[in-house]
Amino acid sequence: MKKPLNQYTGFLSASQTAHGINAAALNARRLAEDAQLLHDAGRFPSAASLAILALEELGKSTILRQLFLANSEKELAEQWRRYRKHTQKNYFALMPDLMGRGAAKLYDLKELFAKEGELHRATYDTVKQLGFYTDCCGIAHWSIPSEVIDGTLAAFLVSLATALSKEKQPVTTKELDLWKFHMSAGCTQTNLLRWCSAMVEAGLKPPGYVEEMRHFTQDSQTNSVH
Repeated sequence: MKKPLNQYTGFLSASQTAHGINAAALNARRLAEDAQLLHDAGRFPSAASLAILALEELGKSTILRQLFLANSEKELAEQWRRYRKHTQKNYFALMPDLMGRGAAKLYDLKELFAKEGELHRATYDTVKQLGFYTDCCGIAHWSIPSEVIDGTLAAFLVSLATALSKEKQPVTTKELDLWKFHMSAGCTQTNLLRWCSAMVEAGLKPPGYVEEMRHFTQDSQTNSVH
């Protein structure tokens, strides 16, 4: 049998990257809306799982931006691996906990992508699986979705997915051209602010955007903005 889907693993142009980011954003909103419908109908396990899928779609944006900057076959392969690995994309699920602990700046959110967040990201991937499937766990204990996922957890995930997937301005080819021009030399705070300034000059962001980002990144203890 032929493989049903031939997954692309090459370089992407600015227009192809923009298309991918915007498609993921639209699909995230669809999944979040479906999750809300299921939650309202009391179908909590499926609602929770779909909400996590919505968060994964949203998480593709950051990876696609990094993929667009790839300048070697090795880096390209690594970014496509991340793009297709679930636990690399569900980092948004960690945000409420970090914000509850006082996270307000870029550096405070480093755990979203750091190694210490891997266990938490894996936990949410497990929740997604438990909401869809039965399984045999522990000492021959059967995991049943309706017994594992309750309304409280489903409501939290659905509300998070709904809030993060609200309609936003689509990403444009011009935006990504500017991103590559300023960020190819390194994803640093300085280069990020230069990109923000270029976005304002191009009329793609409001005048206060640079200062907002400067404030968001000013307490970073590292110059990296990955």
